[in-house]
Amino acid sequence: MRSDARKNYDHILAVARDLLSGEGADASLRDIARKAGVGDGTLHRHFPTREALLEALLRTSFDALSARASELAQCERADEALLTWVREAIAVTHSYKGVIAPMVAAIADENSALHSSCVDLRQAGAGLLKRAQASGLARQDMDGNDLFALISALAWLADQPPLVPRADHLFDIISDAILLRRPGGVPENQRV
Repeated sequence: MRSDARKNYDHILAVARDLLSGEGADASLRDIARKAGVGDGTLHRHFPTREALLEALLRTSFDALSARASELAQCERADEALLTWVREAIAVTHSYKGVIAPMVAAIADENSALHSSCVDLRQAGAGLLKRAQASGLARQDMDGNDLFALISALAWLADQPPLVPRADHLFDIISDAILLRRPGGVPENQRV
């Protein structure tokens, strides 16, 4: 990519990151182009669809979360590694308002520009979940899809002003439902 094209690309991403953090995933592409000081055509050359723009924005964060999962997989406590990663994944997902619905839809749509990065994110979490399950620390009836759904739900809750004060409490409830033998959690053999 030419240096001027790279400069436009990076500037569009920076502007889009700001707008999407504030206005959400439905922010106008025309507004993004205007605030970036480029024409609609320039924006669409770099990002032909809204999903392509979201993918470019999320890819760096999702790659970092995948690397973080690999790092946490080396931790002695598989249960704590899983919870740490889930909390970090929720924070990253929540940092872009309105991105939950496109992410969830992208998992099932192989033609989506977001599909690959969302699948990679799901697999990173699934690896930590499987490790906790193999250690007897997580319930066996969950998979990466369930974990991805819970992360999406908890990130969505953080966007709901009346529920924000309950977010940490709800995270703890979900954590107790995922993990076995957690203080406050119900052991698997005592669950109804």
